[in-house]
Amino acid sequence: MSEWQLAEKPTIQTLEDMGYTFVTKAEHEALRDGENQVLFRPHLVDAIRRLNGLSNEDAQAAYVELVGKNDNEEWLHILRGDYSRKVQGQAEHKTIRVIDFLHPENNHFAVTNQLYVKAEKSRIPDIVVYINGIPVVVIEAKSPINAKDKTGEAFEQIKQYERDIPRLFFANCFNILTDGTNCLYGTTGSPSRFYGSWGDPWPRPEGDFTNKLDKGLWCLLSPARLLDLIAHFIVFEKADVGKIKKMCRYQQFRAVNKIVERVVENTHRKGLVWHTQGSGKSLTMVFAALKLKTHLTEASPELANPNLMVLTDRVDLDDQISGTFQACGLPNPVRVEKVDELHKLIGSGIDGITALSTIFKFQGSKKPVAHSQNWIVMVDECHRTQEKDLGAYLRVTLPDARFFGFTGTPIKKSDKDTYKNFGIVGEGYLDKYGIDDAVADGATVPIYYTGRKTDWHIDEAKIDILFDQWFADLPDDKLEELKKRGVSFADLVKHPKRVDLIAYDIWTHFREHAAPDGFKAQIVAIDREAVILYKRALDRVIAEDLISQGLSPEDAQKQATLKSACVYSKSQEDNKPSEDAHIVKLREGLETYFLDRDAETAVKQAFGKKGQNPDFLIVCDKLLTGFDAPIESVMYLDKPLKEHTLLQAIARTNRVADANKEYGLIVDYIGVSQNLDNALSSYRADDVQNAMQDLDNLRSQLHTAHATVLKMMKGLKRNTGDIKAEYDAFVEMLKAEDQWLTYRTCAREFISLYAALSPDKSVLDYTKDLKWIANFLQYATQAIDKKEALDHREYSQKIRQMLEEHLDATGLSVTVKLRGITDPDFWQDFEMEDKPESDIKTAAIRKGTELRKTVYEKLDDNPHQYGKFSQRLKELLEKMDDAQFSWADKLRMAEDLARDLEAESKAHEDTAMSQAAYGIMKVLESYQPDDISAGDLVELAVFMEGIYAQTPPHWHEKTELRKTLRQQVRQKLHAMGFGSLKLVSEDVEEFALKAFAK
Repeated sequence: MSEWQLAEKPTIQTLEDMGYTFVTKAEHEALRDGENQVLFRPHLVDAIRRLNGLSNEDAQAAYVELVGKNDNEEWLHILRGDYSRKVQGQAEHKTIRVIDFLHPENNHFAVTNQLYVKAEKSRIPDIVVYINGIPVVVIEAKSPINAKDKTGEAFEQIKQYERDIPRLFFANCFNILTDGTNCLYGTTGSPSRFYGSWGDPWPRPEGDFTNKLDKGLWCLLSPARLLDLIAHFIVFEKADVGKIKKMCRYQQFRAVNKIVERVVENTHRKGLVWHTQGSGKSLTMVFAALKLKTHLTEASPELANPNLMVLTDRVDLDDQISGTFQACGLPNPVRVEKVDELHKLIGSGIDGITALSTIFKFQGSKKPVAHSQNWIVMVDECHRTQEKDLGAYLRVTLPDARFFGFTGTPIKKSDKDTYKNFGIVGEGYLDKYGIDDAVADGATVPIYYTGRKTDWHIDEAKIDILFDQWFADLPDDKLEELKKRGVSFADLVKHPKRVDLIAYDIWTHFREHAAPDGFKAQIVAIDREAVILYKRALDRVIAEDLISQGLSPEDAQKQATLKSACVYSKSQEDNKPSEDAHIVKLREGLETYFLDRDAETAVKQAFGKKGQNPDFLIVCDKLLTGFDAPIESVMYLDKPLKEHTLLQAIARTNRVADANKEYGLIVDYIGVSQNLDNALSSYRADDVQNAMQDLDNLRSQLHTAHATVLKMMKGLKRNTGDIKAEYDAFVEMLKAEDQWLTYRTCAREFISLYAALSPDKSVLDYTKDLKWIANFLQYATQAIDKKEALDHREYSQKIRQMLEEHLDATGLSVTVKLRGITDPDFWQDFEMEDKPESDIKTAAIRKGTELRKTVYEKLDDNPHQYGKFSQRLKELLEKMDDAQFSWADKLRMAEDLARDLEAESKAHEDTAMSQAAYGIMKVLESYQPDDISAGDLVELAVFMEGIYAQTPPHWHEKTELRKTLRQQVRQKLHAMGFGSLKLVSEDVEEFALKAFAK
């Protein structure tokens, strides 16, 4: 009831206030061809007829064809108008629109609730949003929803719907989860970690909305915005794992629409966009290109047929942008490979071009292109493109073009050129999405830093003193030679003892910090020679560690070599001879470890995958920008980076990965973090204040989270020696104060911070409490929610084993382990003789959880047979919370339900029927006409069992065969005097799919 009052009802009311028509449950039958169908036929046929000027007959034929479309990407194209078919009176195919994007009022926006969708496992989603009879958004209303804690029932429910009733998601654009307050959204098939809230309701101010639900629903579902989202802000990106459906975040929607507005208004012809590294800047450019090219919701002469050019200043960024554009299926992007190709393309006079190029191809270009006003140029990392004369050549060639500059790092205060070339006076950024914004939204993880081995940090002012200390053991002739040449900073950085020490520290730190959760790391060396030195030192350190674990020296060396790969550019110097043996050895290494373009691509792909080598990429310049690997959680920094280069490099670690990646870590061996304020002082303070946060900050967060959890436990006696009694007492406290959900969220926050810091020694002060709290969550989930206990797999591998060992040590594993009703041990709990009250209580708690799970599973198998147990379960769970009943009484009631469930599952044994035939009979009983005897019903059930039992393997995958079987069932039902033939045959088939599909 609370979900209806607090979430479902307010959601429907808000949508009605925005102009949606509410479709009642009673109307579903008339609008659909059957309960297994999801399109609202009259709405869709009417829209096809109206929007395309078609006859009813042609509209009906189009509807029938659309019913057969079952690919989500194809449906997105159909929604956008990429659908055609033959119609009466026309020889050619006619493009058929199912949505009018330009005129929202021409569409029928509807919302309905409790839509029963019949399938092998039928489901009833809470709310479905329709446009012209097509279901485009599913809303699940649950309480509560938490943006940080995405393990709740609502997320599981959406995943279950997508699995069990896929037909509802063929045309689905995205899903929404709400508890009546928070509102989270994610695309079809998206893992829960990628669900997010819509932060900024631009162009409306935050104060326009009285609550977060109204704001979230308006941002995502107000008719004009929903059409804009469907038309321009959803893409399918090709990846190694197949296609990934992606949808914009609010900053991408805002920035793209500001760009389009500026083009349409034609007042200013430029703009500067800062979206911080890792927040999807490349995808923002894709969405901008998609809207500028297709502009389905905009009618403006300025958008008639523009030419787009996307420029970068690095080949790797060009690779990345080009790959993203092509992977997202943008219409005909042309990647320009040569200078003459560029000039031929932009001088062709053809409109509607989308070109991708590096800015270097404009070098020396001084001839203006005709009609350059029709070009819209998007420049990536625009602060770098103005270096030397590149910006001038670009503007001479395209003097009247529009220029939009994008940057992943803030623009320095002193960088007047970038502001001048891309900014409007007094505006600063056209759109800004800063470091703190991205972290707050969960678009990126925060970056922390820690200094390591400060004795080996190098102060350039003390180079001479350090030289005497570090090189004292060199032969006199070598020492003299070095002094003559002059000692460089790099000489000290690459000192063999220093490299060996740091390589050992890197491996030790990585093995404890990142490896347990499958994360990976980059090592940033000062130059190419240092890359080779680190590679060799790391190979030695890892091999020695593996040998100490029992591997043979040969196997250890092989495995160690595969753990890391070097990525650097080749030089003509690499194969030159030298009389210096040290230089010869380094040059040999530069030859040995060099990766050509294909090999580098393969290594980067393998690095991005869990469980595949390499774990380390050793670099000096490459992969510090434009390299996107969410699996990277640590950067070991041994190169003195500055300003935007530093910001871009550290952002390699800020990508969101799985739930265990709480932050990216910079381990600083060079002293960058000691001078961080100086390194970032050239930027506006509020732009970079949290670019990197000291690890002490995270320790402080852990301390605060721990204190918050303990405050909620005030008054609870612990360390009594009876942990189960402590848990029971705390369960009662939380239930009495109605604080369970708040405590669960706070406790999970504490656990995740502990896992993030581990194995940092600071966590040791909290270990004892962590064990108590983490395992209490397991226990309380059964005791309060009557659900399966939380899975320790949610936690980091670094603490999982510790918790599992503690669980056994406390004797709680017996309490939290669930058994099925067929497990002989299931029945032991009901034996109460000589058991203390505490054990009876534990048994009752566990039985409530086990029976909840069992009844739901049985209902899935056959709702006709087990439906009566659903109400009994509900009554039992209510009585479990009723203090008037003793725990012994509650356990007896649970036993009664369990015995009856078991009896029902064995009921067929008292008949001459098989279990399958008996199950079919229970289906038929729900529709049994008055004049059919019990014997006739048994005969009919056995007949139908025979129909399905004799089918060939994989019959359920053959549409025509399934249709034939349904017809046979209907013929028999008709002969026996049954009504509702379609409904009964579908229910029989649904049962058969579970019993006979093979």
